[in-house]
Amino acid sequence: MDWRNRFDSVWSIDFEFSQPPGERPAVACLVAREFHSKRLLRISRDELRTMTRPPFDVGERSLFVAYFSSAEWNCFLSLGWPVPVRVLDLYCEFRNLLNGITLPAGRGLLGCLSYFGFDSMLASEKMEMRDLAIRGGPFTAGEMSSLLDYCQSDVDALDKLLPAMLPRIDFPRAILRGRYMRAVASMETAGVPIDLETLALFRRHWGGIKLRLIESVDASFGVFDGRTFKQDRFAAYLIRNRIPWPTTESGRLALDDDTFKQQARLYPAVSPLRELRHALSEMKLEKLAVGSDGRNRAMLSPFSSRSGRNQPSNNKFIFGPSVWMRGLIKPAAGRSIAYVDWSQQELGIAAALSGDVALSQAYASGDPYLEFAKMAGAVPPSATKKSHPDERSAYKVCMLATQYGMGERGLAAKLDKSVAFARNLLRRHRETFPVFWRWSQSQVHTAMLVGELQTVFGWTIHTIGGDNPRSLANFPMQANGAEMLRLACSMATEAGITVCCPVHDAILIEADTGQIDEAVNETQAIMQEAGRIVLDGFDLESDAKVISYPDRYMDDDRGQEMWDHVFRLASEADVCTERNVP
Repeated sequence: MDWRNRFDSVWSIDFEFSQPPGERPAVACLVAREFHSKRLLRISRDELRTMTRPPFDVGERSLFVAYFSSAEWNCFLSLGWPVPVRVLDLYCEFRNLLNGITLPAGRGLLGCLSYFGFDSMLASEKMEMRDLAIRGGPFTAGEMSSLLDYCQSDVDALDKLLPAMLPRIDFPRAILRGRYMRAVASMETAGVPIDLETLALFRRHWGGIKLRLIESVDASFGVFDGRTFKQDRFAAYLIRNRIPWPTTESGRLALDDDTFKQQARLYPAVSPLRELRHALSEMKLEKLAVGSDGRNRAMLSPFSSRSGRNQPSNNKFIFGPSVWMRGLIKPAAGRSIAYVDWSQQELGIAAALSGDVALSQAYASGDPYLEFAKMAGAVPPSATKKSHPDERSAYKVCMLATQYGMGERGLAAKLDKSVAFARNLLRRHRETFPVFWRWSQSQVHTAMLVGELQTVFGWTIHTIGGDNPRSLANFPMQANGAEMLRLACSMATEAGITVCCPVHDAILIEADTGQIDEAVNETQAIMQEAGRIVLDGFDLESDAKVISYPDRYMDDDRGQEMWDHVFRLASEADVCTERNVP
């Protein structure tokens, strides 16, 4: 059936706008066409500014069709309009339709048109019009006419695509994905509060303090020559401190960030070096998207990963760079933020979806890693986190590794133990949680035989050969976790909670300090309900960390040392500048 006939009105819609980094969009024009009546609206910037409400009904009886629609709903919010209730986003559906398949023309609107065999505006012409919109007003009459024509061409494209895509769109779950795009706009509009004064301090002196930062951190390592990391010096440091280190196939030390991250967990002494390398190679302070109002606003890039998770820019989004940078997150006077995250979300998802009673029991214990060790007979029933820390740590690594389908050699390297030790741990896991293992293998077999895997809400990964079995084994946990997060963000924003952003399995919220506890309680209740919906009644717990002005956000001890180094060096550089000292 044609789902469009279930709605009183069906609007294809597109905005043009400009949006400097970190700012809210400045709308240039709007074009919309209604499916049933063929009514066409072309509204310029000046007219939009006089409108306090949208020129159409946005209630439940109206469906709004767009491509990557969070941009459109950002424009609604910028204009002070209520966002439509029912949304069908053709980007989400195109992404889901071919997720896991490489497309020669990409996944943008032009790529979608190409896939379905439709002609489109030349890329050069599209870029010219985009540049005009990005430049912002004032516009001449001719420029506005050209912008409206360009905007209408995207609406025309939607009207071509919708009937071609309808037979392959999964209703009503497509509306659930559109619902999340509404939440994305709300979160991108809210943004994350940033300490502008400290950011300005860092930006003023970042270039100058890099060498001093290296000198300060490297005093404990002796592995840099100027600004150059020397592998032979690092090898000597590892030998002196008896730290084993993975190597590449060629026998050289593995120096990628993932290896450093893994080794820093096993050997905390190298953590400052990892943070330093990460900061020097990946962090670009000038690219962090912070608006004039002190809010970090970056495109969350929903549904961009194979699992359906968000993939915001590591340079523009505050949770992208090194963890110490998160110290820039600071609520304003009288305000508080809270980081609310699910407790062992992926483990709970594995227990619920597999139906493994023992795994559910371990999750419900409050400390599934220690409970696993008890079930496997590795520690006595009276064991605690304090009395058996080494055993708990090893069983924790094993438990998490099995969710990724990690083998004995990988686990041995992660634990810095022998292969025999890792093999024994994996054997104990299989014996303790046999239902989970059968279910996990069946997911991989299904993906390889049928050619796809789906979440409970229909997010699909297409497997066309060459897929990593470990990635397939982890897909149900990652992708259903993404479903849960999307649902919770949608429910929280609709409940009027200020959601600043999603972060993997967590939500960052904001409220007046006197109301933050109430907001946290409501958010946790929503997250629990979202978990029950996705996992058919299974309860996932959550934790919350509240930060109130004048405190700043920090990931516990992670990055604290680097933050202290950078802040001290930047402050010293500022004093020298004021005193005109070189």
